[in-house]
Amino acid sequence: MNPSADSDHQPPPNPPVRGDRNAVDPVVERFHFLVNAPALFNAVVTALEWDLFGMLAKHPGASFEELRRATGVPAHSLRVLLHAVCTTGLLERQADGAYHNAPAADELLVPDGPDSWRHILTGWKEIYYPAFTRMSEALAAGTNTALAAHPGDEPTLYRRLSHNPELETVFHRSMSAFTLKSLDSLVECEEFATVRHLLDVGGGDGTTSEQLIARHPGLRSTIFDIPSVSQLAAEHNTAGEADRERIALHPGDLFADPFPAGADAVLFSHVLEIFSGEQITELLTKAYSALPSGGRVFVYGYNVSDDETRGWYSARLSLYLNVLASGQGMAYPARDYEEWARRAGFTGVRTLTDHPYEHGLTIGTKA
Repeated sequence: MNPSADSDHQPPPNPPVRGDRNAVDPVVERFHFLVNAPALFNAVVTALEWDLFGMLAKHPGASFEELRRATGVPAHSLRVLLHAVCTTGLLERQADGAYHNAPAADELLVPDGPDSWRHILTGWKEIYYPAFTRMSEALAAGTNTALAAHPGDEPTLYRRLSHNPELETVFHRSMSAFTLKSLDSLVECEEFATVRHLLDVGGGDGTTSEQLIARHPGLRSTIFDIPSVSQLAAEHNTAGEADRERIALHPGDLFADPFPAGADAVLFSHVLEIFSGEQITELLTKAYSALPSGGRVFVYGYNVSDDETRGWYSARLSLYLNVLASGQGMAYPARDYEEWARRAGFTGVRTLTDHPYEHGLTIGTKA
């Protein structure tokens, strides 16, 4: 028996809308995918771990037996996995039994650079999604009860990960990769052309600062983050020799320690969404105090739609923050950041929209 013979059979169509046997309600269609998505997500990550997409990029049209020999996994296990991934459309099986990557898989899942989806999905599998099994409990309690799965007594995931350096590396590699997906539009923003010294608050492993200084030769950056993350930034630094000297590290606590002096712009990239409105106002006020007259603040991150009904990435982030990361915060709409920036004293506040992955850039100036 061909171990993958039934892969030719397509799943039954989704139930039709009542009153029309041919029409399919898109919400019903989305529902049927959604309820199966957790299993299918993990199947795709397993395919990445077994390098199935990479094999098929090098050897398109490989047979089941060729894939079995290459992976070394039991035939039945491979049969089950291939069926699952084929249902997502990322793998295609031809009538002769040969397997191919879909064009989307070649584009999204084969590359292995620093912005690879491989790194992103591994972080989500290892850290994000296990926590979501405790969503009802966490949201009902109003705090991030899923954090109990991580050792330590610190109140946020970011600090607890310092007890597990291996997982902390996975986390920041995933964060860095996803940051790179949306970073080009930030880096190309003409506002940075006149910045001389940027304070990158919560700058993580330095990915954002490295991209900014590479694009803007007159810019230097100071990354301000907790000590364990600053150590990661020191190890991660991939900038060229000349550019490396334009990045400084300043370990510290965002709330307890003063911001380093001397910057003419402050950047919060994927940082403020972690906190409550009161804490965000506090951090923006600290930025205002640290800046000279004419200095600017940049807030870059997810923005949920104005009516708070749209944005898959924003919804995922908001749930992750409240269930696991910090117990508060969300992908706030741009109007919230604008209001908090004005409260902190900034003028000329505005938001540049249409950045990738539901991102926006809010800018304000110290008069």
